[in-house]
This record gives sequence, structure tokens and C-alpha cells, in this order.
Amino acid sequence: MKRRQFLKQTGGWAAGLALPSFIPAHAMGRGCASGPNGRIVMGCIGVGSMGSGHVRSFLGYDFVHVAAVCDVRREHRERARETVNRHYGDEGCKAYSDFRELLARPDIDAVCIAVPDHWHAIIGIEAARRGKHMYYEKPMGRSIAEARAVREAVKGHGVVFQFGTQQRSDKRFRFACELVRNGKIGVLKTVMAGSADYKPIPDQPEQPVPEGFDYDAWLGPAPWAPYTAERCTRNWTLIYDYSLGCVSGAWGIHHVDIAQWAIGADGTGPVRVEGTGFFPSRGLYDTALSWEVEHAYACGARMIHMDMHTALKRADQFKLGWMGILFLGTEGWVYTSREFLAAYPESLLKIQLGASDLRFPSGGDHRGDFLEAVRTGRRPVCPVESAVSSDTVCHLDDIAMRLRRPLTWDPVRETFRDDGEADRMMARPMRSPWRL
Repeated sequence: MKRRQFLKQTGGWAAGLALPSFIPAHAMGRGCASGPNGRIVMGCIGVGSMGSGHVRSFLGYDFVHVAAVCDVRREHRERARETVNRHYGDEGCKAYSDFRELLARPDIDAVCIAVPDHWHAIIGIEAARRGKHMYYEKPMGRSIAEARAVREAVKGHGVVFQFGTQQRSDKRFRFACELVRNGKIGVLKTVMAGSADYKPIPDQPEQPVPEGFDYDAWLGPAPWAPYTAERCTRNWTLIYDYSLGCVSGAWGIHHVDIAQWAIGADGTGPVRVEGTGFFPSRGLYDTALSWEVEHAYACGARMIHMDMHTALKRADQFKLGWMGILFLGTEGWVYTSREFLAAYPESLLKIQLGASDLRFPSGGDHRGDFLEAVRTGRRPVCPVESAVSSDTVCHLDDIAMRLRRPLTWDPVRETFRDDGEADRMMARPMRSPWRL
């Protein structure tokens, strides 16, 4: 409808509205795709290990065009560029070592961010500032402050954000959460989540930095440390300078996110946290090796987050594998993992949810859910508000273990109650010149 026709049909009441000279399509709920034939033009930042899998996956969508890749390792970015160009049969994909150059391109609609955890927030904020929708690998960052800063940037710039907690798109986890949220196991009392753990390794001797690897850029906002190959493989998730280990980025955020979903705590969280953990005093890895942290929610439910071996001991009577989640209600239970779904009574597994029951988005394709949100402007299955609340729980775990005492949390104000020491642990310093 043209402006003159619009004013005529509305009786002129809209003539005095102050409208911005430009409103992005995604802000109007129409999605965004600027490429040929309405394709989504994508850039991939971080294309080693997990990131390389994202590149191959996004190439599988005929309405997506991967136009650029970025990595501080030359071998990673060149391999990814060759993969993309071979797929399209041309030389159109550009490779960058600096994420800022990729994000400055006006033709890029969306990005996949799959870099080490300590880089997540800085790149995510810059992507939002540049108007790029983002598929954002977990976790949100190294601190609660980083997670909140990304949320403000995403909401402030109106971009689509999908968190990489793909279990929300898994039919087992989704059905288990639907059973819980619809009261099929009675009143939810306890959630028991068993996450991964790891094997410690000795300190590593300093080694020469490989040719083609910008190690200083890899460290970025993290403290300087001598280069070792083990430090910069995927096991960096077990080093506190870069991540929270298995409590969060290496696994825990997946199950914590599902627990939050089932409890109905998206956008909020527990009110009390208490637990213990063991942190190795020697070796390269220094995040929690084993832990058991209990969370109390205002609704009366509690969630116990544990490493898998602690979970096996805590709930061995259920005879279940413990890389999963157990929901205990007053009238039954349901357990789910990435390979398994069980319940008591077993009839729960045959329930057909009715029209009046709460249903979560169907799917099975987490990246596809993100892309559809970009195309249509609808909310993805794990938007930034959900991501931040789940991520915050993992940080509460870590802070409670390090302080070795109970913590009272205000999920509305997102701060601890009368606890300055804990409040100071909500943020972590960054190496100059990087900052949020």
C-alpha cells in the first residue's frame, strides 16, 4: 500500500507518527534475505572441528549461499573455502582471518559463530551491531556479564538469534519436556541432569606456534599463555581462561537448557544454588572435574546438576545411562538422553497430547529452525532470552562451587542477594585492547 492510500484509509491519523527513515525487514516480521532469488547469504566464523561441520550443513540448504569463512588458522579457513567453492563450482567464497572484515560485508545476512568460548560475546555483539542474524554456538561466554551484553545487543539491533543447544530440536527431549509441562508425571519435584566429565592431563611444555596460526588473535581477550598444541585443540573447553569445562560449554549447558525448558524457567532461573565441585590443582585442565550442584526454583521444583559419574552413584536405582536427564514427578518419571527415552509408567510414552496441551515447536533440524526464523521473522526454538537464562545457571554452578557456600539469586534483577563477593564474580576481565 502506498503512503497516500494508507493515509486516506486511516483518516490521516498516522500522518504525525515519527517513523525511522529505514526499518529493516526482520524488524517488521518479514525476515531477511538479500541474496539472489531471496537466498540467505551466510558467513561462517570459526571453521575448525565443529565449525567445519556447520559449513557442510549450511551448504545443504538450497536457499542458503555461504559466501565467506573466517578462522585464525590458515589451514582451517582455506579448507573451508575450498569445500564451499567445490560445492558451488566457482571461486566465490572469500576467506578471512579477522572476523571484523567478514562482518563488515553488507551482503552477509547471517553468520554462524563457532569459535572458542572466550570469543563468543565479542563476536556476537559485533555481529548484532552489524545487523547480522546469528546461529550462536554454546555457551554464551565466560561470564554472566558477557551473556547479558550479547542479549542487549541482539534485542537492541533486532536480529534473529539461535542458541546452539540443539537438543531442543530433538524429538526425545521435546516430548519429555511436553510430558512434564503438561502434568503427565504429576507435579514436577526433581530434575537430575548428568553431564560429561574428563580425564586430567599434565601441564604441557611450551611449543613453537605453527606457521599460519595467529595465536595472539586466538587468545584475544583471554590472558596470555604459552602456546601448546593441547591448549588450542577442542580441549580448550576444559581450561578456565576460555570456558567453564563440562559444567557448561563442553556439555552441561545442553542438559541445563532442557531442565530450564521443562521447569518452565525460560527467561528466569533458580532462587537458590548450593553445591560442591573438585577442581584439579595440577595439569593443563583446571575446570570442575566432578560436581554436584542443587538449584531451588520458586515453583517448588529443584534441579540437581552433576557430572556423569556422580549421577550414576546418586541415581543408580533407576538403572539408566547417565548422560541424560531424569524428571521425577508425583505420579511418575521420564528419562531422556540423545539415544534413549524411558518412563514410568511406560504408558507415558504412548500418550497423544491433546489440542489443549502445551506443544513445543516440532522439527528435528536446529539449523533449519534458525534459517526459517531468518526467513519469516518468527522466534527460533532457543532465542537469546532462553539462552541467557540457561547459560546463567551454569555460571551460578561455577560460582557456588568456587565460593563453597549457598547462594541466593534474584532471577528478575539478575543479581545475588546481599552478596558483593558473588556479584563480583559475574564478570571477568579481558586482555587489552578487547572489551565488551
